[in-house]
Amino acid sequence: MLRIVFLVNLFLLLLFAGQITTNADTLISYSIFAVITLILAAIILTLRRRNKTKERGIRTGWDLMWNKLRRNKSAMAGMWVVCGLCYVAILAPFIVPFDPYIMDWGALSLGPESHHWLGTDEMGRDTLSRAIYATRIAMGIGLMAVTLNSLIGTSLGLLAGYYGGNTDNFIMRLLEFWNSIPFILMAIALMAALGSGLFNLILVVSLTGILEFARIIRGDSQLLRQADYVNAAKVMGIPDRQILKRHILPNCLAPIIIMATLRIGETILTIAGLSFLGLGIQAPMPSLGSMLANGQQFLYENITMSIVPGTVILLIVLSFNLFGDGLRDALDSRITQ
Repeated sequence: MLRIVFLVNLFLLLLFAGQITTNADTLISYSIFAVITLILAAIILTLRRRNKTKERGIRTGWDLMWNKLRRNKSAMAGMWVVCGLCYVAILAPFIVPFDPYIMDWGALSLGPESHHWLGTDEMGRDTLSRAIYATRIAMGIGLMAVTLNSLIGTSLGLLAGYYGGNTDNFIMRLLEFWNSIPFILMAIALMAALGSGLFNLILVVSLTGILEFARIIRGDSQLLRQADYVNAAKVMGIPDRQILKRHILPNCLAPIIIMATLRIGETILTIAGLSFLGLGIQAPMPSLGSMLANGQQFLYENITMSIVPGTVILLIVLSFNLFGDGLRDALDSRITQ
């Protein structure tokens, strides 16, 4: 099923490649659709396997993980907030009260009122509408960047940990050298070379956390390659690609899920920071970072211009961190049990 979903997403990417690279809203919609369909496919496969094991009277590790997660109130609160943010991102075009791009010169820098619940900015644009669209854009870029991040980092970590030797040294030294470059300098150089745009921003941000994924998966791969079932597969002549796919990668899913969940909040915070510095999402597209930067100039006139984007950033990062910490505790307990 995952292979079918991946092929469908690849087909849509090729079919709408022109619109995705030029239209920001199409890129965000595709990013959210692609990631959510992959997540739903993985959940369906997990539930199928869970039902099969229940019929046999077997209690799986995923059951233990869910029971542990369900008892963690902070993790469940973070999970429900994350689900709410995903719904806001998907339904943004239908729930915004105003067009986030339309300027009203008769309503400049207004505070909260009945017509504009969270006020307006210095150009008369509705703050609530822009915050909702900025959340949609941040979630789309964050999900897509972390997906690329995890795919590249996991692949390199599997190769380094499984083969070891010169392959391990080359991959890890290369990643450590890349990670030693200050991110702001790297972002300035890459954005200057590639040009502004959401697709280029996704590429730049997706390069930040590869080393973390690679290190974790490398360590697990080094342990798993010494397992008896892996040695038996080698003796049977099974190709390395199949061993990595069927025996090692499935046993690395727990750290991948944990790391990806925690990285989404960090990635969205990074995107907001770049936009705050003028390197990320460009005007007139709404961005939490640029809204925060513009709001600091009007703190005494309309403080909600700064409070709203700052609160949204705090809510996104905190909810993903709480959910990620809960997943880490639940999955670690599953492994130890």
